[in-house]
Amino acid sequence: MEKKIIGIIGGMGPLATADLFQKIVLHTKATSDQEHLHILIDNNTDIPDRTAAILRGGEDPLPQMVKSAQWLEAGGAGCLIMPCNTAHYYHARLQSQVRVPVLHMIELTCRAMADRGITRAGLLATTGTIQSGIYQEVFRRSGVSLLTPEEGEQEAVMGLIYDGVKAGRAAYDTAPVLRAVRRLFDEGAEVMILGCTELPLAVRLYGMDFPAVDPTLELAKGAIRFAGGEAR
Repeated sequence: MEKKIIGIIGGMGPLATADLFQKIVLHTKATSDQEHLHILIDNNTDIPDRTAAILRGGEDPLPQMVKSAQWLEAGGAGCLIMPCNTAHYYHARLQSQVRVPVLHMIELTCRAMADRGITRAGLLATTGTIQSGIYQEVFRRSGVSLLTPEEGEQEAVMGLIYDGVKAGRAAYDTAPVLRAVRRLFDEGAEVMILGCTELPLAVRLYGMDFPAVDPTLELAKGAIRFAGGEAR
């Protein structure tokens, strides 16, 4: 089977883009350079903040997302992926502007969790992702119920994302987030969904340790399979 080129709509943010690329490479079953997949990356840092657009009427990110998607499609991409959970609020409108499939990170994550028999999970994500309902809509059909942080806890999660990872801080106080995580586990969550692509980076960078599902990894594996590769 001829392998497809993967196109990454990147820049949301740059570290998350690099993380997705690395996960595709690390999880592709290959023994030589030539057995890896062909990947195009548009690290488009002109894409406006998605949470600001959804919650506060900020600049619409869709035109720049479409620009990247069409550029990658013209370059030969056979499928598109984007390492940003909140950006999936625009998935249907983005898909309508290109002919190639835009793989859906949240649907791939939901499917992987259902396959593992998980029935209750905590959702750590941006406020834009949570309030947009994109996770709730997908998971409602799966039988997996979601728990979300309380208001003060959500502020701590946003701080970790924006003031920690996005700001490039090598040290950050994670105690408030870890308290929120413990409460969600006490309420019956089996795992935490790292529902912002900066959160897997935060877990590694700040040495946080708890059972979690990484949507970036599920997207990487889904893209590998779709493109004709074999996922490790």
